[in-house]
Amino acid sequence: MKNGNTMPYFPYAGGQVEFSKRAGVIPPAQALDVKKIVKAAVPATVDDALEHGTRQAFAVFALPGTAGQFATPIGAMQGSQEAYFADQLFYLDDPHTIYSNWPKDVWAAVDAHQVKPGMSELESRMAIGMKMQTDGSTEGDRTVTYDDSGKHIAITYVNNHATAIKQQ
Repeated sequence: MKNGNTMPYFPYAGGQVEFSKRAGVIPPAQALDVKKIVKAAVPATVDDALEHGTRQAFAVFALPGTAGQFATPIGAMQGSQEAYFADQLFYLDDPHTIYSNWPKDVWAAVDAHQVKPGMSELESRMAIGMKMQTDGSTEGDRTVTYDDSGKHIAITYVNNHATAIKQQ
């Protein structure tokens, strides 16, 4: 999951997405075992991070170490128009392979969903997710406040290295 801590997921059972039982948000860099893609109409009261349209496409997946299947939105349909966002939401290869040049200690922090001093913005997003606000437009030289599953973490970057990490 590229877009960690932003995409909700729901139980999927009996061929149906159970919208009334939101399971949570998918953590960053979470591996998903995608089983199939389904389409479903989404109740207007459900906020699932994508435009509803008349229907949405959902990736049905299993999470390693858990029972059951889940579904997360990956696209929307309106009339004859369909839009899919899977390439923006998911890594199509294992990020450990894509970023094989990252040091082992960085990967250990990412896998533990922690930010350490010296990490870049990309490494930090991989560790704690994409839900963020910034105080500047220059990536690598600004302060970014992340929403890590309800915890707010402000990280100041200088020359694309985390120099200050503060829980708020």
